Formats: sequence, structure tokens, C-alpha cells
Amino acid sequence: MKRTLLLSLGVIVLLGSCVSKKKHVALQASNETLKTKLDEANRALGDCNSQKSILDARLAELENKNQHLKDQVNQLNNTNAALLNNVSQMATLSAKEAENLEKSLEQIKEQDLRIRSLHDALTKKDSVTLALVVNLKSALGNLNDTDVVVNVEKSVVFISLSDKMVFNSGSTTISPRAKEVLSKVATVVNSKPDMEVLVEGHTDNVPISRDCIKDNWDLSVQRAVAITRVLQNDYAVSPGRITAGGRSEYVPLVANDTPENRSTNRRTRIVILPKMDQFYGMIEQGLKQASEMENK
Repeated sequence: MKRTLLLSLGVIVLLGSCVSKKKHVALQASNETLKTKLDEANRALGDCNSQKSILDARLAELENKNQHLKDQVNQLNNTNAALLNNVSQMATLSAKEAENLEKSLEQIKEQDLRIRSLHDALTKKDSVTLALVVNLKSALGNLNDTDVVVNVEKSVVFISLSDKMVFNSGSTTISPRAKEVLSKVATVVNSKPDMEVLVEGHTDNVPISRDCIKDNWDLSVQRAVAITRVLQNDYAVSPGRITAGGRSEYVPLVANDTPENRSTNRRTRIVILPKMDQFYGMIEQGLKQASEMENK
């Protein structure tokens, strides 16, 4: 009986020990699961905190932008108010101020007409100059370029005649070959009655003194007058269109330091240019035509 009782107690104790161990294992497993979930929750909380920081920064940035936009709106409102005020002030211009403004606009339009007319006149003058150069070169033919040079400077036509072709040294007598050239120049000049002619005499810097020639001024003037007389008397160029002038030695082309250079500087220039009154007439005509077009 006792043995049976002891055996029963042993079984009960053994069974109780087995149940407690199973629970312990189960609790340990449950504890591990909870720790894992806690770790996951902590990580999720960290992510949420990071996202919250980002969102807080973004919110602050948006608030700053919003404030900036508010400032811009206020500035635009102020500008708009100022513009409205200016418009209001302009709307209250007095009749006198309005009249002055209209006069200013008329003056600007008139100046524009003058500028356009002047441009048209200059264009016409350039066209006439070009035609004159073509006619001269065609009339002069195959003359030696070193003796006769035709060129244009600032819309003015220049014919340069070398001293050796026109005059003997220190002389004012024109050579037959020079008269041949002058006859061709006169033909072109006579075909352009609206042009004026300036004859310029130039010398080198070598002093000269003769009974009838005092100095280089005298020589340059006498040579210009000699050519002028030939144009007038021999080839019927109107004397009212001709001006004779001497430049002496003071407008050299090159330095007077060699015989060749001094020969280059001894020359006669025939300058052909439009009459200034006719040039201004072209401008006035252009103004008149422009004004008529404006009034249509």
C-alpha cells in the first residue's frame, strides 16, 4: 500500500515537473516573439521620427515660400497702386501740358522727316557722283594713271593732274598734252551744269623767286588761274562755276624728302562738287514730298 502511494506521488511530482518545463519553454518563445516585435516597433518608430523631421523641414520651407509670396503680393499691390496713381496724375494733364506734348510730337516727326530727306538727298548725290566718275574715266580713256588720277573722297570727285604733264618746271604755261586732257574734262563738266568746279594748285617746298613769281603761294595760284582760263576760254566752261585757288606747299601728299616725292606733291587738282544751294534744294524737295505724303 505504501509502495503504491509512494509510486503515485512520484508520478504526480514527475508530471508536475514536466508541465512546468513546457510552460517555461512556451513563455520563452513568447518572450522572444515579443522582443522581435518590440524591435520592429522601435525601428518603425525611428522611421516615423525621421519622416516627421523631413515633413517638419518641408513645412517650414513651405511656410517661408508662402511668406515670400505674401511679400511679393504686397509689393505688386503697392506697385499697382503707384501705377494707378501715376495714371490718375497723367489723366489730369492740363490743356496746356497736352498742347505742349502735341507740339513735341510734331517736332519729333518734323525732325524725322528732315533726317529722311537728308538721307535721300545724300543718296541722290552719291548716285550723281558715281555717274560722274564713270563718265570721266570713260572720257579720259587710257591715260597714264600716274599723270591723271580720278578718285572720290567723301562724295566729292577729284581729278589730280601731275605737274610734269601740265607745266614745265617753275612755269605757268600749260602743255599741249594737258590741254588735251582738259578738253575731255571740260566735256564732262559741261554736261553737268549743276556742278561747280574748284581748281587747286599745289607745289613742293622748294623756294622759288622770279620776276613774275614771288613764292610758292604765287606759283600755285597762277597755275590754278592758268587752268581756269583754259577751261573758260578754250572749252566754254562757265566762269561762274569755277573757283581758282592756290594751296602752295602746305598740303603735301608725301614728305618732300626726295626728288620723286617732291614731283608727286607738285600737282593740280580739279574738284567737281554739286552746288550747295541745289543740294539744299534736294533736301527741301524731299521735305515737301514727305510732308505731302504724311498729310494724305
